[in-house]
Amino acid sequence: MCGAGSLFFGQLGDWTWEAVKAASGTNVYAARSADGHPTYLSFYYFRVRGSRQVHPYGIGFGDEFDVTSRVFDFGPQSVMTLHRLSRPGTFGPEEVLDPRELHEERREDCLYVENYNRWISRSHPDSNTGLVEASPAGFRHEHLPRLPQEYSPRGSCGRARKTGTFHEHGIPGHTAAQPYTTTYTLDRVRDLNGAGLMYFASYFSIVDTALLRQWRSLHRDPAAFSTRTVLDHRMGYFGNADADAELTLTVTLWRSDTVPGEEIAEVSVRESESGRLLAVCSVQQLVEES
Repeated sequence: MCGAGSLFFGQLGDWTWEAVKAASGTNVYAARSADGHPTYLSFYYFRVRGSRQVHPYGIGFGDEFDVTSRVFDFGPQSVMTLHRLSRPGTFGPEEVLDPRELHEERREDCLYVENYNRWISRSHPDSNTGLVEASPAGFRHEHLPRLPQEYSPRGSCGRARKTGTFHEHGIPGHTAAQPYTTTYTLDRVRDLNGAGLMYFASYFSIVDTALLRQWRSLHRDPAAFSTRTVLDHRMGYFGNADADAELTLTVTLWRSDTVPGEEIAEVSVRESESGRLLAVCSVQQLVEES
């Protein structure tokens, strides 16, 4: 019943928290560090990979899925969770999700999710800036399976955080359009979670706001925005901000030189006043060309 868009990404995140809680034995909703300060299982990287058959913006009211989740050891300060969403009965309950399937053997009738989470805490009680790593007391991770190094997102996340883009050297076979820039004021009513931090799913809705504005600037039909086929959606979370902060969002649209209607939109999200990079998003989508 969550529908497509940010509400669906929020549901995926809830499943990640539940999976980490079950796998590690740590109550992620009430975790505290050894010195007693609250710790938060923040999202650092969120990727959803779909197909023409099933994608995050093509899910309708009442659609049902079987969700298979697997949690991997990523050290004492972080954790990696994979999900596979499939139509009921596609897989048996005993079938284990192998990361090879997500990266090399994806099925067209499934949706795949990668969540890389890091434990954080506030360094200042009344500020969402200067967040620091803070693993909860008693966090158990050594017993979890290790993710093969070739499937780790750490390298791509580190480069995106440093350069402000997932596509530092451009996108082969694509031509970039003129960047589009807009602003957004962080809404204390809608964009904060129960801990007073920017809610991880709000990043998706904020990015979609920028993408829709850019869509309109191209004189595209606004109704068609909701019928995009999103094949790959990546979000890197590199900062947080306080309520009422103004954000600057820059959209760069890369159009395929060979595939009609295939494009990749990349969005950088920065705090306007300080210039701090808060997030980088890359969306591979298919659109109906008029």
